[in-house]
Amino acid sequence: MSINRQKDITSNHISMQELPTDEPLGVLEPVFYFNGAMPTGVTVSHKGRIFVNFPKWGDDVRFTVAEINNGKLVAYPDETFNQTDPNDLAKALVSVQSVVIDPADRLWILDTGSPLFQPTKFGGPKMVCVDLNNDKVVKKILFPQDVALPTTYLNDVRFDLRRGNQGMAFITDSSQKGPNGIIVVDLASGESWRRLHDHPSTKAEELQTFLPIVEGRPFLEHESDGSIKQGASMGSDGIAISADGSRLYYCPLGSRKLYSVDTNTLVDRSLDDQKASETVTDEGDKGGASDGLESDAIGNIYLTNYEHNTILRRRPSNREYETVVHDPRLLWPDTLSVAKDGYLYVTANQLHR
Repeated sequence: MSINRQKDITSNHISMQELPTDEPLGVLEPVFYFNGAMPTGVTVSHKGRIFVNFPKWGDDVRFTVAEINNGKLVAYPDETFNQTDPNDLAKALVSVQSVVIDPADRLWILDTGSPLFQPTKFGGPKMVCVDLNNDKVVKKILFPQDVALPTTYLNDVRFDLRRGNQGMAFITDSSQKGPNGIIVVDLASGESWRRLHDHPSTKAEELQTFLPIVEGRPFLEHESDGSIKQGASMGSDGIAISADGSRLYYCPLGSRKLYSVDTNTLVDRSLDDQKASETVTDEGDKGGASDGLESDAIGNIYLTNYEHNTILRRRPSNREYETVVHDPRLLWPDTLSVAKDGYLYVTANQLHR
């Protein structure tokens, strides 16, 4: 498992006389290797600090959020805040799925409150903001149980600080056993609400219509009752916001489709959810299934492709896809983070293994 980053695209060709290989495209630079618990998220501050997280899926997770400091993992913001209090789930972190630096260079921690995908309880699912100037928690936003349902799995989050008094956050609910959707958060008031609740675009496809192929093999799950389903059966997962903030892009983990929705209808609470649903656009097939999405300031959308060990870029001008990097070391590329240093960071966590 590793974090990698990519900057320049190169193209190398081999002659027909050489043996065929899985030829890399682009330059992948290893940044850090993990030998213990599996990471999912990575984010990089404006000053180059790198943060990662480890959800509690069965690994021995010593701390669910860490900073990579001098080549070592250090609990962040400290050891105490990484120790769950079963009597007060809001007091500290439970099981974190995503860490994201917002445009104001603050670290936001997205806590699922769902170790081992267990049902959530109030105080577990939350967003936590950390001031990187003093490494102190400055805000907690707890989700009511009609927003973070018992089946909810908070997956990833993106921000638009141009909306409202302090900005808005958009979160994917990728639940395996309940309704999927998008959760909208007003950062000033802390209020939150569900959009695209159980909408077809937020749901994973069934095995009959989607068979993920990873490392040349069907990725399947064998159920206790003897049935078989496709192994990427989580809903709305990857999320990115357009440069102008007008569209929110998202994709289920178990699908090759990309979707977008009008953000104005997501944030306007005077509209019902049906109005938001009417603005959903099927953006078509991505050529493979994705885990993480990301965007940049000029309108590019970046997409991991866990079926092909690849990161793709979708240009805003023609909506065509191009390969940013392909490398056999990108075993299940998960989270993407565009950093101020001009690099695109990605975790490769071998989730399918």
